[in-house]
Amino acid sequence: MRHGQSTWNLKNLFTGWVDVELTEQGKAEARAGGSALREAGLLPEVLHTSMQLRAIHTANLALEELGRLWIPVRRHWRLNERHYGGLTGLDKKATVDRYGEAQVHLWRRSYDIAPPAMDADSAYHPSLDPRYADLPSNLVPDTECLKDVEARMLPYWFDAIVPDLRAGRTVLVAAHGNSLRALVKHLDQISETDIAELNLPTGVPLLYELDHDLRPRSAKHPLDRVVGDPEAARSAAAAVAAQASGS
Repeated sequence: MRHGQSTWNLKNLFTGWVDVELTEQGKAEARAGGSALREAGLLPEVLHTSMQLRAIHTANLALEELGRLWIPVRRHWRLNERHYGGLTGLDKKATVDRYGEAQVHLWRRSYDIAPPAMDADSAYHPSLDPRYADLPSNLVPDTECLKDVEARMLPYWFDAIVPDLRAGRTVLVAAHGNSLRALVKHLDQISETDIAELNLPTGVPLLYELDHDLRPRSAKHPLDRVVGDPEAARSAAAAVAAQASGS
């Protein structure tokens, strides 16, 4: 489940590792996601989130709807959003006007092209954030592409989430557009080319039922795995895709 709309989503800014709050719409999306899980009879038994508040608050609101705030919680920076480097804090449409739509699309959605690195003295640099104080400096990013996110996310998938799945637990992963795109790419074996066209809507749960080999039991487009209204989810995903173009 991707976090609900954040204040910087609303302002159309590149967010990355910057901590921002949910909007009122984002809170409503999170509650609606929890309601959709309840109506589908899906009751999480353990929660995994990033270290970022918009994902944490989304999960809490969804679990409150489910009456399951008491389940075990595990948090890790490896589920954080992609680091947008020097784009962090910039308006997406203004960035298109400056660099061109093709270049910004590559930075936003390509698999292996990262934006320019963030300056080390930027007020947004994660090395200044106390929650990452114990991370070795070589693990603190100053920019990332989706390939980088997949590389740092997958160890957490195998080492922390998979054991919960192997134990038969229903797992809720509350994270971000790009950390979840990386996970979906792995699960659905989406190509490096096709993953560029995948946009995940905010606050909408996706259901993955996995076999013994931890592969989806059925082959579907990720947006066909929506818990709730699939047409509404596709409309929301289209809105995500249109952010940088301003359309």
